[in-house]
Amino acid sequence: MKKSYLYILLSTLLSSVLFSCHDLKVPITTELTPDVFPSNSEQFVSASGPVYVALRGNYAVEYFQQQSFSTDESIMPARGGNWFDGGQNQTMHYHTWTQDNGYLNGNWYWLSTIIGVSNQTLNILNTTMPTGAAKNTNLAEIKTVRALAYFMMLDNYGNVPLDTLYGDFAPKTNTPRAEVFNFVEKELKAAIPYLSDASGTSMYGRPNKWTAYALLAKMYLNAEEYTGTKRYDDCIAACDKVISSGLYAIEPRTSYLKMFYPDNGPQMKEFIFAIPYDPAMTNSFPFRSVNIHSRYQVPRSARAQFNLPFTPSGSASTLPEFYANFNDPNDIRNGQWLTGLQYYSNGTPVTVSTTNIGYDQYYKGSDPNEKKVYQVNLTPDVVLRQDVAAFDAGNDEVAWNMGYRNIKFYPDATSLNRNQNNDIPVFRYSDILLMKAEAIVRGGAATLGSTAVSLVNQVRSQRTTAAALTSVDLEFLYAERSREFAFEGWHRNDMIRFGKYEGKWGYKTNADKYRRIFPIPRSAFQLNPNLKQNPGYPN
Repeated sequence: MKKSYLYILLSTLLSSVLFSCHDLKVPITTELTPDVFPSNSEQFVSASGPVYVALRGNYAVEYFQQQSFSTDESIMPARGGNWFDGGQNQTMHYHTWTQDNGYLNGNWYWLSTIIGVSNQTLNILNTTMPTGAAKNTNLAEIKTVRALAYFMMLDNYGNVPLDTLYGDFAPKTNTPRAEVFNFVEKELKAAIPYLSDASGTSMYGRPNKWTAYALLAKMYLNAEEYTGTKRYDDCIAACDKVISSGLYAIEPRTSYLKMFYPDNGPQMKEFIFAIPYDPAMTNSFPFRSVNIHSRYQVPRSARAQFNLPFTPSGSASTLPEFYANFNDPNDIRNGQWLTGLQYYSNGTPVTVSTTNIGYDQYYKGSDPNEKKVYQVNLTPDVVLRQDVAAFDAGNDEVAWNMGYRNIKFYPDATSLNRNQNNDIPVFRYSDILLMKAEAIVRGGAATLGSTAVSLVNQVRSQRTTAAALTSVDLEFLYAERSREFAFEGWHRNDMIRFGKYEGKWGYKTNADKYRRIFPIPRSAFQLNPNLKQNPGYPN
């Protein structure tokens, strides 16, 4: 079974944790108390479990949607009023969000919780456990998870409070983004000597040395955006650490899509760090902690097509501007999409029985209630036919089949509660190679006998049967990253770095550059009056 690792140990985790960087007067109470402290290495890892449970929180759903709905990668319009959700999806698409947007509030609280739980766990374990190698390693792992949370905070919210001392309830003001960057860099470098250099099942779901180097590479590649200083040689050096480990490889073309199937796990050669999901697992954190990509991406007409025990919503789709990157018919990555006419695996057309008016709410014929059977045909464009102002495509079959759908995280037919077994990779080996290639193209010095072209070809040789490349530029690298990491939560980060985030797509025309970072939520100010709003946004 693929879940024979860390999360098996988490059945006795904390029952409640209340914390956020902006809610500093709320005490943290957990079941982890000195009288039930771990006494061996396995129990030590289990006692660290609350940090990983918190990390799992919003990552696969709300955090992904914040990263994706604000780009050309995906859109979730209303359909007959459904999925309007207070306008949060509309404003993410239009780049008109305010500090009251639900995604921005929820993810601020989620990331703050990871940091708070990490602070508490570090404090308890550091002051009580005897000194030793196991203690040093596990504390370093927790600090690496906290560093990842701070990275996501600085990437999304810019200037955020730095709070690493458990028990200090004094409200903190914002720390400049560059200083948060420096803190994360310092934390990771300090953790690396103590982190495990092993990979595979024994470390699955926990950060090792190569996780820390992957995160450093990601930070250095974006350093000019975060700090104003280019760090491309540092990015290359961090990538080289992972490459030289010899522990990872590009997944073959025959198994690229399988990397994201419900039975994925530590056997995947590319996974440097992944977050495990399991429908049978629950927790009492204030987050859903689920992977429900199928609920949002699979058309509701495709329930039988994928043998699902629930009816998917099919509310989110991609935009033509993003799908245009998938222009190579020989590329295995095309297989992550549902497009056009739909068929069952045996070649039988997928059909839906409805009425004329049910198929098209604007039907003008003589018999609106006449039965109509049609073959499901997913069309590329999302048209707000019902109400542009309300971001509404309509509530008929035409509307529900608008937009191509991404099924990279392949529908899990075994789950009875919409939650999927598919683990979500955070860092993959292909990202290491493509980050290094990009850093070289942007001016970094090539190392280890590699060139930008050879690095990209290493990835593409296992993705397409097209001829090897003879040159690459930034535009090609942007498109290649779009193909390789579609729906993995990195597209917003990429768009900003490549100068694409202020562009036009779908119905979005806003080019405000200050929206490269999100506003600090209103609820944060209500709890911490020492915060200062990010530039461009009203207080």
